[in-house]
Amino acid sequence: MSSPSLCVGVVAPLTGRLAPLGSPLSYVLRALAPRLEHIRNGGRRHDVTVAVRDSRSDPGAARQAVRDLAGTDGANLVLTMAGTRVLPAVTDACEEAGVPCVSTTFPWQAYVDARGAEPGHRFRWTYHFAWGLDDIAAVFADLWERVDGSAAVGCLWNDDLQGQLLRHDRYGFAPVTSARGHTLVDLGAYREPADGFAVQVGRLREHGAGLVTSAATATDLALFHRQAREAGLRPRLITCSRWLTYPHTHTTPAPDVHGELADARVATLVYWSPGHPYRSSLDGTTCAELAHAYRQDTGAAWLQPLGLAHALVETAHHALTVAADPTDRASVAQALAGTTLDTIAGTLDFTRGPTPNIALLPLVGGQWQHGPGGPRLAVVSNTALPGVPLTGELTPAR
Repeated sequence: MSSPSLCVGVVAPLTGRLAPLGSPLSYVLRALAPRLEHIRNGGRRHDVTVAVRDSRSDPGAARQAVRDLAGTDGANLVLTMAGTRVLPAVTDACEEAGVPCVSTTFPWQAYVDARGAEPGHRFRWTYHFAWGLDDIAAVFADLWERVDGSAAVGCLWNDDLQGQLLRHDRYGFAPVTSARGHTLVDLGAYREPADGFAVQVGRLREHGAGLVTSAATATDLALFHRQAREAGLRPRLITCSRWLTYPHTHTTPAPDVHGELADARVATLVYWSPGHPYRSSLDGTTCAELAHAYRQDTGAAWLQPLGLAHALVETAHHALTVAADPTDRASVAQALAGTTLDTIAGTLDFTRGPTPNIALLPLVGGQWQHGPGGPRLAVVSNTALPGVPLTGELTPAR
């Protein structure tokens, strides 16, 4: 008698503005397809299908994708990544439908806050692995101190979710950076996409801030840097999270932005790279091997979400393998809650917090630098994870 089949649902941005971030997940699903065809649980063998639905980079479409997966496809769990508005739409829809979900790619505080909850809230069905805003702040502060430990830091933060959270008095940047002696100067909120930064450049000049930190899009950051230079200002270092963690592709940002950002010496966070000392729990693949295979198979450079996409699939495989009843969604959710797993993105431990439903990943610091094949992301600070080798030296702008 055959065991019931299982379904892994995936909501991915295959089209729309987030599509470049859907590519690594699509690649991993293809590469690991043989590993997902069957799983063994308690001596029983289950056939597994993978159902992929396009979020279209839109929250409404993402919610409908979950409804389709939960109903039409009968998914036993759902995987998703990418989009500060799309990802919460997926996870909330999974919570409503009673389908286990694993997600990744942005700070856990944003994951919780965007869903209208407070740290400490326990979701029944949805789990997320990433890092915290405090972890980003610690990495950036380390980079600032290597350039100018006493300089004021101008904060270029938008008026949306990212800016609101970065300004938060409890889990934004200030608690971490103030304790290290840094003075943060809010340059003023702006709306994306920006049409100019005259106010922010003026405040940068007024406060004499020699460093800038941001979570801007690449296009907006390049515009700010260009207007600052036109005003005779040249920040020695810009630290930026969000879009600047990804490589400069033909879609993000536009080609005319490349040189501006390279000249700005933008530094960013690094959560995964070919040099990270991890292996896949499925087949032992190293980070370097995964990055090499991605370039060989797609012709594209590795990008950080690649490792997280692989870890998503590893987590799904693990949960279905160890759940008391992999055909029962509540049993799969319980398995996720108790998961501690060594993955190609690091150890995911959902039992430790910092808040329920969250597993933390450590961060190191990187900088976009000129390379023979175009801009490259060099690891320039590994304080939180010494096992990651440095691949460059932090270089301030002249």
